[in-house]
Amino acid sequence: MAKNSPAPWASQITDVVQVRVTPKAARERIEAQPQPDGSLLLKVYVTVVPEDGKANVAVLRLLAKALCVAPSQLVIERGHTGRDKLIRIT
Repeated sequence: MAKNSPAPWASQITDVVQVRVTPKAARERIEAQPQPDGSLLLKVYVTVVPEDGKANVAVLRLLAKALCVAPSQLVIERGHTGRDKLIRIT
């Protein structure tokens, strides 16, 4: 992936994306998994611990970088304290 180009799966993202977060990972990365219903599930691995919202901030930062948007354009709609999140792109 080039420095300022979106991830290959970014074109499949509409305005809402399902995310499964794994905190305390060895390295930060995003894996895209197609679902049977045609949607896309993003598995997001972050290195930070899930306390005081640190993992949520890391997820939004990593996802924003992959989509080439500002982190302020991403909003967690559902799943603030869980691993499964629904994130809206505004």
